[in-house]
Amino acid sequence: MSRSARSRTRKKINPLKLLRLVSLSVIAILLLNEFREQIQRRSPLVPFFNGYEPQPLVMTGGDPYIRALMRTITASESNVERPYNVLYGGKYVSDLSKHPQQCVPIVTGPNVGNCTTAAGRYQFLNTTWYEKAEKYHPSPSGLLWWKSYSFEPEYQDRVIYAWLKDPQAWGVNISQLLKEGKVEEVLRLLSGTWTSLGYGIETNSMSPHLPKIYEKMLRQELGHHIS
Repeated sequence: MSRSARSRTRKKINPLKLLRLVSLSVIAILLLNEFREQIQRRSPLVPFFNGYEPQPLVMTGGDPYIRALMRTITASESNVERPYNVLYGGKYVSDLSKHPQQCVPIVTGPNVGNCTTAAGRYQFLNTTWYEKAEKYHPSPSGLLWWKSYSFEPEYQDRVIYAWLKDPQAWGVNISQLLKEGKVEEVLRLLSGTWTSLGYGIETNSMSPHLPKIYEKMLRQELGHHIS
C-alpha cells in the first residue's frame, strides 16, 4: 500500500471525543488532588519511615531520656514540618502568644462529630494546657488570677518536660523507667493522655513503631548530651 493510500485510511480524530477525553482527564486530576488534601487534613502525620523523623526540641538541656520520649510523642501526635504550630487536622497557626483555642471538628475515631482544641507539638487541649502551664510554665505573664501563658515552642517543650519529670503527676519516675529499658510500660502509662501512643482508642500507623523510634531518638539525645 502506498503512503498516500495509508494516509487516506487513517481515522480522523473526532474533536468532540478529544474534548471529552481531555475533560475527563482534568476532572480525574482534580479529584485526585482533592483526595490527597482530604488525607492530609485528616492525618497530619509525616511518615517516619519515608525519610522523616521527629524534629529536635527547641528547648536545650535536660534529661536525654525524657527528651527522647518527648520526640517520640511527636512521632505519633504531630510529626509535621512545623509541629509547634499545628492544629488537629494539619492546619497551621502563626500566633503562639497563647494557646490557639480553635475547636476543630474531629473526622475520624470514636469521637467523630465532636471538636477538639488539640494544638502544638504535643497536641495540648486548651484545658490541659492551662492546667499544666499554671503548674509548670517557667515564665507566666500577668498578675494573680489574670496570668497568661505563652505557647511559644520553648514553652511547649518546657511545660511538657516538667510534667513528664514530675513523679507525683504520674505516680512513677518516668525517667527511671526509661533508664531501665521499660519503654513500652511508659508508653502504656502515657496512652491515657496521648491515645495515639498505642494501647488506647486511637492508635495510628506510627503506634507499633514507637519503641524503635524512641531507641533512635535516645541515641541522638545521648550523643548530644555527651558532646
